[in-house]
Amino acid sequence: MKIIFNPQQSEWNILTERPQIKQVNLKDIVEEVFANISKNGDNAILKYSRKFDFPNQKVLKVDKEIISQASQLLPKQLKEAIKLAKNNIERFHVSQIIETVQKVETMPGVVCWRENRPIEKVGIYIPGGTAPLFSTVLMLGVPAKLAGCNETVLCTPPDKNGEIHPAILYAAELIGIDKVFAAGGIQAIGAMTFGTESIPQVYKIFGPGNQYVMAAKLAAQSMGVAIDMPAGPSEVLIIADESSEPSFVAADLLSQAEHGPDSQVILLSNDKNTLNNINEELNTQLNLLPRKEIATEALKNSKAILLDNIKDCVAFSNLYAPEHLILAIKEPNAIAANITNAGSVFLGNYSCESAGDYASGTNHTLPTNGFARSYSGVSVDSFVKKITFQHISEEGITNIGPAIEAMAEAEQLFAHKNAVTLRLQQIINQKEQNI
Repeated sequence: MKIIFNPQQSEWNILTERPQIKQVNLKDIVEEVFANISKNGDNAILKYSRKFDFPNQKVLKVDKEIISQASQLLPKQLKEAIKLAKNNIERFHVSQIIETVQKVETMPGVVCWRENRPIEKVGIYIPGGTAPLFSTVLMLGVPAKLAGCNETVLCTPPDKNGEIHPAILYAAELIGIDKVFAAGGIQAIGAMTFGTESIPQVYKIFGPGNQYVMAAKLAAQSMGVAIDMPAGPSEVLIIADESSEPSFVAADLLSQAEHGPDSQVILLSNDKNTLNNINEELNTQLNLLPRKEIATEALKNSKAILLDNIKDCVAFSNLYAPEHLILAIKEPNAIAANITNAGSVFLGNYSCESAGDYASGTNHTLPTNGFARSYSGVSVDSFVKKITFQHISEEGITNIGPAIEAMAEAEQLFAHKNAVTLRLQQIINQKEQNI
């Protein structure tokens, strides 16, 4: 990994740039697929699925018996691991549920409050690709269920044999996913956008995917279906000092690099020897990785940077806004308060990023590509709407009415003013009648 020594602060913006990904113009492709799905429903989905995934596919919905049998195909150790992860994710996300409604009397007779309502129908997309992301089933399905979503739909592409990895099906059944469909890519997103004979329409779509899936999600959003967040390649930034363990840091860097050739890892330190030691360990571990070629390509997009002090490292990290941030330093808790932009933060030498990916309890669906400056990771809140309520009494409209009239008149919205004036006049009339 390339080491950069003491760059000037004026150079930081360039150093925080993500690798340029060769983008395919997908607008026309997505529009064509979506139009076909909107017109032909299941037949269109099956057409694309046969072309890209399973040539002999006849049905989209995965039979409940197949889902139930998935448990028998997994080793006990993996099932226990999935259960542990599910329980931890559940414990953490339960803490996010706020059940008390706080009513605020903004002035006498004017009471306002806010209540949560679950999004009734949500869709979860789980990629097929090079790895079965059953952990993402947990990360999205658990908070959806805790939020109280009425219908949770999962789409994932079948393999060339028409099968879905049993760990995906097991995780789905474990958390109570309502319906599972063998559909992937643009066509899966389109199906959940429009609804077909088999696949229900949803109101919000969650889940990772390649640029085809991302383009489809953005198209869905333009058609009134919400999405979780903009997404890009996975990334990690690690701040390490002389107290860090080089083998740990190297392993954490490679755990992100192996995601894909477009991933990026950044290492920051105030100590030259630390950078060199981690880099040596990185090369050693890289040669042992089954996904060495992928990780090697990712490391070409990555860099190690020597800065003057930990304070500068934190400032650089906040500018970069990483998806994952690891503080492998002496006093991580003291520094944590200074972190302003990050998807998820890991404190200390034993807080590996893999823990957040799988089983610590925090969610691994996080903003990438600098979106941590303005987006949060997925939580229970991602699956609810917040509706405001207000109740205004006679006393309340009497107190607030004149201000509304003045503001409406100033904006020349006289119907707005009249809506208040009529009420105030009625109150006056009633009082006069009672005299």
